[in-house]
Amino acid sequence: MLSLGLLVVRLVVGLLFIGHGAQKLFGWFGGYGPKGTGGWMESVGIKPGVTMAVLAGLMELLGGALLAAGLFTPLAAALITVTMLGAIVKVHGKNGVWSTTNGYEYPLVLIAVAIAVALTGAGSYSLDALLN
Repeated sequence: MLSLGLLVVRLVVGLLFIGHGAQKLFGWFGGYGPKGTGGWMESVGIKPGVTMAVLAGLMELLGGALLAAGLFTPLAAALITVTMLGAIVKVHGKNGVWSTTNGYEYPLVLIAVAIAVALTGAGSYSLDALLN
């Protein structure tokens, strides 16, 4: 049952990160693409905006894909953790903990999930398990 639980967590979080990255990179799923996201990033002090939007989008897309597949899970967790730490430091941290005030509650939960999966292992239903 542990491997099935890990699969559910990996698929939900990983696929959502793929979508989040696609919002930044391609403007899919209601996103603004590199130019729109880059403009917003510049407005909150993340420069150069378009470059950082592309980098964040690539990290989210790749981290999400690796997590969902259970492939190179520690790398997936590192990519997700770095992007969420950036979100906390540059956007949410000043607003306190709770998401009701645009705080860092949700990015922190995502960091915890990514690190927990990396420490636990991706489980039997993963590409990591097939490679070992």
